[in-house]
Amino acid sequence: MGDILRLVGKRLGYGLITLLVVSILIFFAVELLPGDVAQAVLGQGATAETLAALRDRLGLDQPAIVRYFHWLIGAVQGDFGTSLVSGEKVSTAIAGRFVNTLFLASYAAAIAVPISILLGIVVALLRNTLFDRVANVLTLTSISSPEFFLGYILILYFAVKWQMFPAISSLSSDMSFVDLLHRSFLPALTLVLVVTAHMMRMTRAAIINLLASPYIEMARLKGAPPWKVIVKHALPNAWAPIINVVALNLAYLITGVVLVEVVFVYPGIGQLLVDSVQKRDFPIVQACCLIFAATFILLNLAADVGAILTNPRLRHPK
Repeated sequence: MGDILRLVGKRLGYGLITLLVVSILIFFAVELLPGDVAQAVLGQGATAETLAALRDRLGLDQPAIVRYFHWLIGAVQGDFGTSLVSGEKVSTAIAGRFVNTLFLASYAAAIAVPISILLGIVVALLRNTLFDRVANVLTLTSISSPEFFLGYILILYFAVKWQMFPAISSLSSDMSFVDLLHRSFLPALTLVLVVTAHMMRMTRAAIINLLASPYIEMARLKGAPPWKVIVKHALPNAWAPIINVVALNLAYLITGVVLVEVVFVYPGIGQLLVDSVQKRDFPIVQACCLIFAATFILLNLAADVGAILTNPRLRHPK
């Protein structure tokens, strides 16, 4: 147990260092953008006095390194500053949008994870058959297609031609859970088509790799049926790579929703990020980027911990 805690603590330390480096890159990348923030907020008609007052209020008259540490300390406490456009707290503007993004990612994951694992097992059992070849072609097509292209194809057929689902995912607080699932189905399906293909192929590869192991051959020689060989012998040892790829794809579901949310005008954090970039609302841009980075690092950490817990060789390294 102590070895596991040490490994998890080491991974967590690496994650915090990575997040610190990413925060530096995010802050100073915004700092290097051309133009004057105060001028962009007030417009070309602003006087020198109003520009100076706004720079003083935003702390723009301080050195960049000082402003970075003020921003970092506030971010650790959950305070990302104030929006330059609306004047409200950045944390307040992001909170509801982030909940919507988490819901969309959870919706897609609830569909994609069981389907991809089940299909991966089936195509591993039916390796080199017509079903396996068709599944490989379809998954390669899905992986190679950009998210926005898949989204527009789904809108064309499901929203325009068949009129089964709305093309715009407008949400409201008084909406029932069934209506919420209905309005969010097309963006969730877009994400499902992208991540299912990847997870299915990785599951198939992990199981096929294990099927060549000596203990699998012994189970077959003892007369075990193919499904029992997969479920009882191969799948338990394939959980480590499967958990790893599932966690990485869950990270993509949260951090890669920007294009999908823009296509369907879904009120999530990705749509907020795009709107804030257009309006040059830099505090919200920095906060969104940091949240995306933290989420991706956290889920990568979960993938590492899952691999450690399911693989004894990682728990007891030589």
